[in-house]
Amino acid sequence: MELKRVVITGIGAITPLGNTVEKYWDSLAKGVSGAALITRFNTEKYKTKFACEVKGFNALDHFERKEARKMDPNTHYGMVAGKQAIDDSGLDLEILDKSKVGVIWGSGIGGFSTFQNEVVNFTKGGDTPRFNPFFVPKMITDITPGLLSIKYGFMGPNFATVSACASSNNAITDAYTYIQTRKANAILAGGSEAGIIESGIGGFNAMRALSERNDSPETASRPYDKDRDGFVLGEGSGAIILEELKHAKARGAKIYAEILGSGMSADAHHITLPHPEGAGIELVMKNALNDANLTPNKIDYLNTHGTSTLMGDVGEVKAAQRVLGDHVYNINISSTKSMTGHLLGAAGAIEFIACLMAIQKGIIPPTINHFTDDPAIDSRLNLTFNKAQEKEVNIAMSNAFGFGGHNTSIIIGKYSE
Repeated sequence: MELKRVVITGIGAITPLGNTVEKYWDSLAKGVSGAALITRFNTEKYKTKFACEVKGFNALDHFERKEARKMDPNTHYGMVAGKQAIDDSGLDLEILDKSKVGVIWGSGIGGFSTFQNEVVNFTKGGDTPRFNPFFVPKMITDITPGLLSIKYGFMGPNFATVSACASSNNAITDAYTYIQTRKANAILAGGSEAGIIESGIGGFNAMRALSERNDSPETASRPYDKDRDGFVLGEGSGAIILEELKHAKARGAKIYAEILGSGMSADAHHITLPHPEGAGIELVMKNALNDANLTPNKIDYLNTHGTSTLMGDVGEVKAAQRVLGDHVYNINISSTKSMTGHLLGAAGAIEFIACLMAIQKGIIPPTINHFTDDPAIDSRLNLTFNKAQEKEVNIAMSNAFGFGGHNTSIIIGKYSE
């Protein structure tokens, strides 16, 4: 069976750097940090007192009060980013064959704050099991794609992917594969997360995963820096319309880029720690290149998972060196998590959009907050420190990895007939 070509025709984003794709990209290109002291709750007793919160977002600007109360913030972000992507795509919902349009959505945790709040309220009430009737549907991870499907009448493939911080990359990969194999004409894919709550910060602090640089939040996320001390928690959503090429061309759609290939692998090593030499990462990047039928020297830009953790950053660049060989010194590499923080299950989606915009604009977003070289990282690598660089980008690779050893890599190319 001949595989169909898959292109990107719409994008949307709610991020710590801005609540539209345009604002998000402008901040990325300028090297702006989204980190600041947490405003959601009293952090006095917490080791980490800052995060990359979404700013200026009010659910009541987008939903009726009654409707908003039935959704977790994770779903608020996803619904709004999803609408942006649909609007941007120009899909005519009146004539669209909705039986061939799906929604595949990633989230590492889903309705985190809903679960926390309901359990806290229950314990305050003693032993009487009084719960909000929307507790379960607000909490479950698959409710965001379900609600998007209901809102727009999309009756194609509809489900959630859960692979921790690889979740939305997995969602995009599944959507790509389903369109390739004729199971859908178009799919809204992406991810959302809203974990900046007491149990989110407290839980990651207990793992010693978060930065504790409370005296300088804006410089706390520092991938590849010798003095990095953990990731900065972020939140938000990224949404992408994937479409079969002929379907897109038939309606005269604008095309941002084309997905050329994707890869998946497992570390098979540890529940939270990456393989020290990046064995699973090496495999997933090779799998993506093989799927795209590309040689390593075709890659122009690598958007790394790059969380600002001691082991993760080193393992990923070592794997990239093995996969790309000497060509690795010719490309730009950057971690946009230095600006956005780590959006967990939504990270892959907004970083996919960063790669799209790098291709569109010919600009590599930087890795900000670099102060001291890490002797464990090859100084010959162009990690695009501190300032964006102009460069023609024809092909970009975006990596996303998750607790449990889940690895994903997607290759995106400039669209050409």
